[in-house]
Amino acid sequence: MPTYEYECKSCSHHFEILQSMSDAPLKDCPECGGEVRRLILGGTGVIFKGSGFYVTDKGKSTKSAKKESKTDKTPAVSACAQCPAGGECSAAKQESQSA
Repeated sequence: MPTYEYECKSCSHHFEILQSMSDAPLKDCPECGGEVRRLILGGTGVIFKGSGFYVTDKGKSTKSAKKESKTDKTPAVSACAQCPAGGECSAAKQESQSA
């Protein structure tokens, strides 16, 4: 049940009361018996639930992006016969690109 805030037009008394949305607004001040008006408040703030709403969610990847990154593999560059053992050179890179 929502809390409604009222103000008395005569004595400026402020008070809050829990009422159902279907209840009629109050008309009498509990202090002086004068006429009251219901104040319109901002209510609660917006509540975001789920992913994608926060700054921390920006860098997170989805399952499909993870699957794609596993399948996208670049070919390994091998060493050529002219290089010392295990070394890589431009000739080896050209060989792997042409293959």
